[in-house]
This record gives sequence, C-alpha cells and structure tokens, in this order.
Amino acid sequence: MSINARILFFPVLFGTLSLGFAGSGQAATGADHDHGEAHHELQFNAGQKWATDAPLRKAMSEMNETLRRFLPAVHQNTLDDASYSKLSEQVNANVAYIVENCSLPPDADAQLHVIIATMLTSAESMTGKAPSETRRAGAVKLLGALDDYATYFADPGFKPIKH
Repeated sequence: MSINARILFFPVLFGTLSLGFAGSGQAATGADHDHGEAHHELQFNAGQKWATDAPLRKAMSEMNETLRRFLPAVHQNTLDDASYSKLSEQVNANVAYIVENCSLPPDADAQLHVIIATMLTSAESMTGKAPSETRRAGAVKLLGALDDYATYFADPGFKPIKH
C-alpha cells in the first residue's frame, strides 16, 4: 500500500462506515487508491489464493489468536463489555499495523480491503457503537472475516478457528 493510499485509507473507510456503506467492499476508492474495478465480494486469484506478506501474516495471526482466547466466552454469551472493547482495540491496532506495513500487489490489496472493512465494522460493533448489531455479533463477524482470510489468502501458518 503506497503512502498516499495509507493516508487516504482510514479517512475514506471511516467515512464510509459512518454512512453505513462499509459492507459494499469499497473501503477506499479514488484516483490515489485505484485498484481498477471495485470488488464487491471476495474472489480467488485465477482460482488460487492471494499472496500474503510477513506483516499481513503477523497481524492476522495475532487477531486470530486473540479471538481464539475470547471465543469460548463469546459462544457462552458471557464475555463482558470490557473484554469486547479489548478485542475491538486489538482488531484496530492490527488493522493499523497492516495498513502501515503490508505491501501487497494491487489486486490482492483490493481483496484484503474487503476483509479489513468487515474487521473494522466488527470492531465498531464490539465497542457497542453499532446500534443495529450486538457486541457478540461483532465478534462473530470478526470470526467470519478471519475465515475469509484463511479461504482467500495463502498463509500456510494460519490456523482457522474451528467453530
């Protein structure tokens, strides 16, 4: 992701979230962050998984392991608000790390943005700031985003959470 793309990514994404359109998969658009045709749903790279780099693998692994620790309480509906907020903070920190350090080819980056948009909306829900979605639903959405990452991105060390 170029410097200009990083600078534009969060303001555009958060603006999109505030308008309620994050689910469209168009997290960041415009001349400074153009990936060609907008991706509305995840796709394979000519039938193969998308390439990853070390920063992406590190951040996704950290989010996966953090959710793995909290998941039993999420399933039992016993996770407290403070823990949901902590999980949300971890998601936001890891997404920021990805944006700052990840360097994927444009097409893979565009696909990753679909997953990142889902992760950020899940984080917002886990803070209790999404009136239409519970904190628990945000955690479930994060689990789905991590499953999507495992499905569409080549990361041999990533172990999806069994659920």
